[in-house]
Amino acid sequence: MTVDPQDLLLLLAVARTGRYTSAAATLGVNHTTVARRVAALEKALGGRVLARTAGGWELTELGRRAASAAEGVESAMAVLESSGTETAALTGVVRMSATDGFSAFVAAPAVAALQRHNPLLQVELVTVTRRALQQRSGLDIEVVVGRPQVHRAEALLLAAYELGMYGSREYLAAHGTPADLVELATHRLVYFIDSMLMVDDLDAPRRLVPTMRDSLTSTNVFVHVEATRAGAGIGLLPCFVADRHPDLVRVLPDEIAERLSYWMVVRRESLDRPAVAAVIQAVRRRVAEMEPELLGRRDLRPTS
Repeated sequence: MTVDPQDLLLLLAVARTGRYTSAAATLGVNHTTVARRVAALEKALGGRVLARTAGGWELTELGRRAASAAEGVESAMAVLESSGTETAALTGVVRMSATDGFSAFVAAPAVAALQRHNPLLQVELVTVTRRALQQRSGLDIEVVVGRPQVHRAEALLLAAYELGMYGSREYLAAHGTPADLVELATHRLVYFIDSMLMVDDLDAPRRLVPTMRDSLTSTNVFVHVEATRAGAGIGLLPCFVADRHPDLVRVLPDEIAERLSYWMVVRRESLDRPAVAAVIQAVRRRVAEMEPELLGRRDLRPTS
């Protein structure tokens, strides 16, 4: 059996992206070349290395062994291609998905700190708010809101976090600060688009203040924040995001303090990769450091 190392690297690209076309774009070849080289690799190994699923291409058991060998080839090549002054132990690409706020304030700083000592490590961060996928081709790590129901993957509890109602100082001065839930219901809500919300745990406004009318709604939490700051209404916002803005005031914190949880979903084969394990550890360290902020207990507003 003679296996071309380049075919192993190509398989690794398909495994990480889940698609021939995406792998081809990453490698600078066309998708027919990818298909042809995968076929050649399967002939050399004597079995299928990829299986088609609804979410893309998944590694077979033989494919997982081949991908593990490919990571060794990738690591060796990265060391050879380095300047000679880099002694980083971690190499390769880790692809992760997470919500907007988590990506910006938890994942990105955690990865940046890890990369300071591992400059050959690459991390691709996809921002999305959804349930955990059942077929997660191309993703090593998912961070979701609420306990996921998954198969062929590990679900790990990361941290709790809190959401509260916020209004801008200017808005509250003009429209009044609600004294109770009845008065809150007379204001308009800045939040997710109800018909596009894919996470049941995020339905708090419709459950707690069902008569509150929508104002500006979006699929992006940073749009929620900026719309609230601009006076579009009162927003239900993650405290660790909203508390960074001195012009936002939390209203009715005793009545509305929605406690949710972040969970991490990791493919079992990904757990064996040192780079993935290191990213997981870095993210866990970051959420531990941020616990007071995540739970809305730290006043991040600058003092005057």
